[in-house]
Amino acid sequence: MRPRSKTAFRLLASMCLTLCLLAILAGLAGAQPKQSASGRFQLTSSTFVNKATMPISTINNIVQNGVNVCSIDGSTGGNQSPELAWTNAPARTQTFVVVTYDVTAAFTHWGMYNIPATTTELPQNAGVAGSSYGSQIVNDFFTGAEYDGPCPPAGVAPYAHHYVFTVYALDTQLRVPGSNNFPASAETLYHALITAGRYHHILASARLIGLYSTTHGK
Repeated sequence: MRPRSKTAFRLLASMCLTLCLLAILAGLAGAQPKQSASGRFQLTSSTFVNKATMPISTINNIVQNGVNVCSIDGSTGGNQSPELAWTNAPARTQTFVVVTYDVTAAFTHWGMYNIPATTTELPQNAGVAGSSYGSQIVNDFFTGAEYDGPCPPAGVAPYAHHYVFTVYALDTQLRVPGSNNFPASAETLYHALITAGRYHHILASARLIGLYSTTHGK
């Protein structure tokens, strides 16, 4: 097998594993007790509306030939995490976890964990490298422990990608292993969340969906 084929195989295997982990995690989170509509744990954003197009401030900025290939018209992307706010967190909450996952491409754009229980909002650009709001994983861009925004490929179906922002409320600190040579990644974060769910440490979860496409008319 040629090196390029090996790399592609490893990437495909990683994507499949991530999908399996998320499916398990969704089942664990869904097993939490139901809440009334008025008292339901909810996630909102002042940056974008649920199931609407994400603004350029949140889009990645990868420049090729002087043009940002991540935006639909080549505009410069802000690459800043959106403002996120949550309400009605369970009383026993000790920490929060926030994940941004492209369900269309099986790609993790952001992961922040051990956010203090007193937090009810992450301001815009809280996902910057070295953020004080919580610990971050190295996302699937492998550029660092930070938020990296949408960058769906143009002309490749499905054209409109769905970016799911999920906040989890936990009654414990999350242990996510990592080292200088092997820093915490999406897979280690999902494994930690699955372990937390297995021992009933996930009290509630809420999500918000953003959309983006770089293909005109799609």
